[in-house]
Amino acid sequence: MRRKIVVGNWKMNNTIAESVDLATAIAEKVGADGVQCEVGIAPTFPALYEVCKVIEWSGIRLCAQNCHYESDGPFTGEVSTRMLAAAGCSYVILGHSERRQLFGETNATVNLKVKKALAEGLSVILCVGETLDERERGVTGQIVTAQVVEGLIDVTDISKLVIAYEPVWAIGTGKTATKEQAQEVHALIRAKVTELYGQKAADHLRIQYGGSVKPSNAAELFAMPDIDGGLIGGASLNADDFMAIVEAAG
Repeated sequence: MRRKIVVGNWKMNNTIAESVDLATAIAEKVGADGVQCEVGIAPTFPALYEVCKVIEWSGIRLCAQNCHYESDGPFTGEVSTRMLAAAGCSYVILGHSERRQLFGETNATVNLKVKKALAEGLSVILCVGETLDERERGVTGQIVTAQVVEGLIDVTDISKLVIAYEPVWAIGTGKTATKEQAQEVHALIRAKVTELYGQKAADHLRIQYGGSVKPSNAAELFAMPDIDGGLIGGASLNADDFMAIVEAAG
């Protein structure tokens, strides 16, 4: 039985003080409610260390939103995996559609980051998903499969991997894939992972859904057999909304 995982991606929101306040509110609720799923939050880089100090007692996982694939060097504006680990991170989100669409990340650069993060002991949330144009052209399966396969080149152990399916057309738009649409792609991802790594590894792999997940639709999405939680954007910026989604995951 796969343990569901719900992670809040705060994106470029909140000052350090605001991040600490939100993290504290979530930690208090997680501690009081005794939730069964795994919970993570991904603040901005400047807030990571301070947030770590207020959530470490709660069991909430500290996640980073990105990393570089080199350990150090002349990469202005970048952050390395060892810096993230030193700040208290146990997860890093890689290949998010905003990184791909706005900053030119490719399957190849995502792959370099995935390999580096896993080698350094971090768990990885690998994001995949199609644009609206790609869905309308009927190539969702091809796009998502390529992102999975090319993102995992030379990765032999996926025990510390989570995949997040995030249809680009549903991120921050208020549009959500139906539970059937989401399940179809999640099942496709699991089938491809079975081809690559075998049935046992695929059965243990957790695949999150992301794309305008809200308290009102979380339960029906998470009830689908291949949806193992959510990567939450806007709704994770409100402690009550985020906790309602966490509780929907069990």
